[in-house]
Amino acid sequence: MLWADAKKARRIKANMLKHNIKFHQLSYREMEHLRQFRRDVIKCLFLGIVSIPPFANYLVFLLMYLFPRQLLIRHFWTPKQQTDFLDIYHAVRKQSHPEILTCLERTIPVISDAGLRWHLTELCSKAQRGTQPAVNDILVLRECFSNHPLGMNHLQALQLKVLSRAMLLTPHLPPFLLRSRLKNHTTVIHQLDKALAKLGIGELTSQEVKSACYLRGLNSTHIAEDRCRTWLGEWLQISCSLKEAELSLLLHNVVLFSTNYTGTRHLSEPWSGWHCPTVM
Repeated sequence: MLWADAKKARRIKANMLKHNIKFHQLSYREMEHLRQFRRDVIKCLFLGIVSIPPFANYLVFLLMYLFPRQLLIRHFWTPKQQTDFLDIYHAVRKQSHPEILTCLERTIPVISDAGLRWHLTELCSKAQRGTQPAVNDILVLRECFSNHPLGMNHLQALQLKVLSRAMLLTPHLPPFLLRSRLKNHTTVIHQLDKALAKLGIGELTSQEVKSACYLRGLNSTHIAEDRCRTWLGEWLQISCSLKEAELSLLLHNVVLFSTNYTGTRHLSEPWSGWHCPTVM
């Protein structure tokens, strides 16, 4: 399984070198494969380092048994573990949602444009009332998230930490590293979104749809496939309308557009084979 992934990743990389293709020029599935394979490799490297000392392989087996979510790649998880682990990861990132909304509310008085202040106030109120925002509710704030105080280069240390938790990235790094990682992570999602819009959501399998939604902040394990496709389509409307300077809005959209979206998964729709974004 992992070996097959490695061979496919090697073919993609070789083709990139041969034809001078950049990451953002790949197809959606090729980009997603490289993104997920990188996370699997990091887990494997950690286990490899731990098993170097003599007889440490026995300790590695014990650790894998005790901590399968943290140490095993998705290929070795049972279907039940896959669902349980997704819920655990989402609970971790959902803990940051109230703090992110509080940070947004605190920046409202600093915004100079009265219209933008009103729209952001309404958006935060909707989020607190449990109302799902419309696409236009998000896009009207593009200017607000491209400059001070909510542009990517203007976010404060606390904002960077809570946003990192929302993206399942470690918050225990200096602010300049947190900002860099958030920029890179959000840029990759933006590039994936453009490639997915070109491919078309209708071309995705059920597992691919749910995996894509989860990466973008939605706990799609308990939401029916048709509602996941609807949500993903609206997400793409937002993402593909944004410029590089406005990616802070896409980063915050992981919370704003997912926290109140609900649905019921049909019992006949079990989910397996997803790609879980690992906490890094």
